[in-house]
Amino acid sequence: QVRLVESGGGLVQAGDSLRLSCAASARAFNNYAMGWFRQAPGKEREIVAVVDWSGRSTYYGDSVKGRFAISRDSALDMVVYLQMNSLKPEDTAVYYCVASKILRPTKESVDYWGQGTQVTVSS
Repeated sequence: QVRLVESGGGLVQAGDSLRLSCAASARAFNNYAMGWFRQAPGKEREIVAVVDWSGRSTYYGDSVKGRFAISRDSALDMVVYLQMNSLKPEDTAVYYCVASKILRPTKESVDYWGQGTQVTVSS
């Protein structure tokens, strides 16, 4: 069974940092772009960051540019990390790991979704 498993969510204060991890259960993902979407209560699901299969190309949503960094484990290319710095209350959301055949997927074109992990930023 192909799965994406997230970890690292939690409750932090504004200005803190947090790192999310996502591990894919199958080698089939080594040719996929992997990354993160998020969904806050009452809002649309939006792209956060994606990294291509090689780890060399990345894409970030406008709201997180300069604060978040996505990376792919060079030895285990089925593991991706999202380093979130300078967190704000508006970053509060469920964060979903995704796998996609393209670097800039829409939520409709994502191929695989994880179950999600909650990130809560208090002011």
